Amino acid sequence: MHRVVEGIVLRETDTKEADKILTVLTRSEGKIAVIARGARRKRSRIAASSELLVYSEMTLFQRGNWSMMDEAATIELFSGVRRDVELLALGSYFAELTELLAEEDVPAPELLPLLLNALYALGTLHKPQEQVKAAFELRLLSLSGFEPLLDGCAVCGRTAPEVPMLDVVQGLLHCKGCALNGPKGLSMPLCEDSLKAMRHVVSCPPKRLYAFSLEGDALRRMADAAEAYTAAQLERGFRTLDFYKSFRIHEAQYRAERNRTQKDAEQ
Repeated sequence: MHRVVEGIVLRETDTKEADKILTVLTRSEGKIAVIARGARRKRSRIAASSELLVYSEMTLFQRGNWSMMDEAATIELFSGVRRDVELLALGSYFAELTELLAEEDVPAPELLPLLLNALYALGTLHKPQEQVKAAFELRLLSLSGFEPLLDGCAVCGRTAPEVPMLDVVQGLLHCKGCALNGPKGLSMPLCEDSLKAMRHVVSCPPKRLYAFSLEGDALRRMADAAEAYTAAQLERGFRTLDFYKSFRIHEAQYRAERNRTQKDAEQ
């Protein structure tokens, strides 16, 4: 019996002569493994739907423990992300992080739109990468049971902590002068604006996730805290994140060198 699902490809692996094994995130079934038969053939009707970060309507049938893709129709290619190597690297990190936290065969009604909206924010709305990345990390972890406690200082209870800090190991907010009990963790510095934005991200309605403005040092503090919190809570690194960061460093060095060359030419 065939069934139709909507899903986005989180990972693709070549197998056999022309097939692919896909990890697909769906709204109704959660994370599932799909065999895309013949997806690597030149004239395959399912080739586009079998690529990383493509959102499609898939017609599947069951063969043993495997879901087999019979046909598919693309819904969204996220061309704005796919045409930009830097954005594609960041989107790949989002996919790897989602694959880790999504459960197999468990409906994911909130995870799928979270990923889709993040890719749309990057490629279509052109939101700042740091803002989208930090919001995605914090929201995904919160939905997966790792929500940080940001209501007030865990020691003195102040809702407006004096020089706010986030202990990324314990997931607790505290004033810089308030020492937390328990094992010594790593605390990341925040500010009033970055804390306000983080509180918004973990508690706002899904459609309002990116409805905040943050820039400069405040955005950097939020981005650094979100990345450190993700690494500490999941106790692992991500190869896609390493690639994205190395690419960003290379681009920053290139821009700095280009600016120096232009200044020298003007002089």
